[in-house]
Amino acid sequence: MSARIDLHRSSFDDRERPFCEMGEFRISTFRYASGIEALRVKNARGEIIVLPFKGQQIWRAAFEGRDLTMKSMFDEPVDTMIYLETYGAFLIHCGLTGLGAPGPEDGHPLHGELPNAPFQTAWIEIDEQTQRVIIGGTYRHTVAFSTNYQATASIGMLASSAILDVSLSVENLKKTSMDLMYLAHANFRPADDGELHYTARYDAESVRVRRSIPAHISPKPDYKAFIAELAGDPVRHHRLSPELAFDPEVVFTIDMLADDDGMAHAIQKRPDGTGDYIGFYPAQAPISTRWICRTPDQDGLGIAFPSTSEVEGYTAEKAKGQIVVLGGGEIWNIDIRMGLLTTSETDDMMWRIEQVRSR
Repeated sequence: MSARIDLHRSSFDDRERPFCEMGEFRISTFRYASGIEALRVKNARGEIIVLPFKGQQIWRAAFEGRDLTMKSMFDEPVDTMIYLETYGAFLIHCGLTGLGAPGPEDGHPLHGELPNAPFQTAWIEIDEQTQRVIIGGTYRHTVAFSTNYQATASIGMLASSAILDVSLSVENLKKTSMDLMYLAHANFRPADDGELHYTARYDAESVRVRRSIPAHISPKPDYKAFIAELAGDPVRHHRLSPELAFDPEVVFTIDMLADDDGMAHAIQKRPDGTGDYIGFYPAQAPISTRWICRTPDQDGLGIAFPSTSEVEGYTAEKAKGQIVVLGGGEIWNIDIRMGLLTTSETDDMMWRIEQVRSR
């Protein structure tokens, strides 16, 4: 039996309350002190906290007793649309009419309107036969004479799995075309001496470090020298040694390779043998961005952000031809897998990655 339960803001209270159960699943609702509604979804392996009406963000993800989410300065989400004034979620959908740091000719906010978008609808789907739960929602963005689209997000979770299936579809509701930009900001917590493995050629042409410095960061004096070293030898960052100066952040653009199923893979193998994992289809998101920030206040690892463009803002990416043009009435989709791998699953994924790299 399967069922869909529509969510309403009135269903959420300051006190956490059980909402529904199915097999190994326990779902509860609550409202943060900031007023943001949240769903806690538990399965046999751990839990996620989803913000159904705020960007459909996955605010936290914890499996096998470990928090996968980056360390940030925010204990809870803040009721704001400004990107850097509420930051630190496990997954943030970015875009869609702009992306990255806006340039001098851009009018879009940092990473666009989608990260904290007020989703108008949200729901839970439960399927007893497959033991699967899906959290979904829609956001319609309409600006007269300019933009009219509907974004539908979903997060799928199986009862016995620590891997999430995340998807987003965007329908252009206009009769004329729209420009679309997208990036999945998936923020894992880095491990000292964690190892990065991914389906790409490990050379300076395929793994390119960003040289420009966006206005929202203030680098230390030795930052440019560190960036120059990484530009010449990107392999140096594959082991996350504590002495490496990812402060305030380092960003790479990576040309990811796909396996026979069309999927690219990337992991952080942790010292205990487990792995943090993300996989996506380059046919949907041809550019991958890696983001690393290791400071006393913020410790985050974007192993591989699936993206339609780089992150220099709409005007710069438009000039590069890195914009998705979605015709009137057309739909664009992206599908992502992310979460925790066991030791044996990590070993299997490393073998799979090497198979792709050796071709």
